[in-house]
Amino acid sequence: MIPEKKVDRQMYRDGKPCLKSLCALYYSIGETMEPNNNQRHHEYLQSIAYRAMLERGLLPEFDAAAKNELSNISRAAQEHEPDIRDLRQLLWCSIDNQDSEDLDQLSYAERCQDDCVKVYVAVADVDALVREHSALDKHARHNTCTVYTAARIFPMLPEKLSTNYSSLGYRDDRLAIVTELKVDKQGAVNAYTIYRAWVQNKAKLSYNRLADWLDGDAEPPEAVTRVAGLAENLMLQFKVAQEMKNLRYERGALEFETIHAKPVFENGDIKDLIADRSNGAKDIVADFMIATNGAVARFLDACGYPSIRRVVKTPRRWDRIVELAKEHGYSLPLAPDPKELHKFLMKEKAADKLRFPDISQSVIKLLGSGEYIVEKAGEDSQGHFGLAVKDYTHSTAPNRRYPDLLTQRLVKAALKKQDIPYSDEELVELAKHCSQMEDAVKKVERQVSKAAAALLLQGRMGEEFKAIVTGASPKGTWVRLFRLPVEGRVVKGFEGADVGHKIRVKLVGADVERGFIDFVRV
Repeated sequence: MIPEKKVDRQMYRDGKPCLKSLCALYYSIGETMEPNNNQRHHEYLQSIAYRAMLERGLLPEFDAAAKNELSNISRAAQEHEPDIRDLRQLLWCSIDNQDSEDLDQLSYAERCQDDCVKVYVAVADVDALVREHSALDKHARHNTCTVYTAARIFPMLPEKLSTNYSSLGYRDDRLAIVTELKVDKQGAVNAYTIYRAWVQNKAKLSYNRLADWLDGDAEPPEAVTRVAGLAENLMLQFKVAQEMKNLRYERGALEFETIHAKPVFENGDIKDLIADRSNGAKDIVADFMIATNGAVARFLDACGYPSIRRVVKTPRRWDRIVELAKEHGYSLPLAPDPKELHKFLMKEKAADKLRFPDISQSVIKLLGSGEYIVEKAGEDSQGHFGLAVKDYTHSTAPNRRYPDLLTQRLVKAALKKQDIPYSDEELVELAKHCSQMEDAVKKVERQVSKAAAALLLQGRMGEEFKAIVTGASPKGTWVRLFRLPVEGRVVKGFEGADVGHKIRVKLVGADVERGFIDFVRV
């Protein structure tokens, strides 16, 4: 990798990221882009990831000013103001990937006398350590999120913070923004309260291990049995989350299941790709997150503060979604209708659960990507088509997503009745920048994922596969294989193929460096 001192010298010029200099430095040092006999696949993919970051305008390293600021931080934030509650006694737990240490969100639930349930969601108070306009904030503001590639994670904030001092780690006393949601028996949030509090994570749980127990396929994790009362509390959380999800579906929310391929390395070489699927434990986090984001958006509006909303507007290619449903024997209305689309998706899931992620991916691409916009207090929200919610911001992942850190600063200002920390013009520019950089991040992650797949497929030239078309535009036609969670481009015979069509393809190319996988239609 590039020597640290050279990165520090050329990372910024006049206080701004000098990516052109970094790219030139990268190539001048002679960073190898072809694997040699001694270089393992993992190292090779790290090189590709580093270059992809630079080419997409992202900063792969922290500059000297940020590192200097970091060196002066030696502990978690310590604030003891009268309005900060002490909730460390509650049975808080985190639910995340097995290897995740950047823990943003804790949850807890308790029954009320009126048959309602109070759901508590605690989000790490990252702003307490990362102040606006600081060098650390400038880096986070530029990249806007953590980049998760198949070979290396490029954190939005240094790991000393994101996985330690600003993370809601096991048994650590941490400051948090707590959203208290009162949920009725139908899964509706009838009331909410937002405040600052001290919290302590009593159990660090992983999605897959917890899901096996929730589904009745395994004994409870040891981390659950170790804490008295936590098993019952998690069952309550699971029940409430399912009720909240079912209500959203009744209101027109869409249920998707997508496949994320994770490479399996053995002694540094890639041996397989495994699919990471949704489960009941992920539902707890997702449904509490959606409810919290909605409550935060309404809170800011009620306080007269603007907010950065996450929206998915009217579907980009509803006409093709209608055609796709017709090909599967289902009739959708000509005008976008999320409730009918949900019914179609549920029909497909019931008919073929194994292939459902492929139809989900097709519909997601036809819906189009989301974006960040600024909404002033009192304005009518555009809403989020896929979630069937009108009020939706991003607030629950401030360690790894910059819009959430911006939202946190707005919430803290509102709680203290302080001036709005950003002008309208600045918020609009930040929202636009976050949308653009999120697109760049997705392209980097996708390129490295495809590079990993290309490494795995290099020895399988000429092999034929069953596939589903996941993208079709003037720029090209793409397919996803059924046997392996791999996506590639159809370079010949794509005429007439559209999203959702099932075709047979033959592998004809695998360019690891560029992340290109090429097929021809058989």
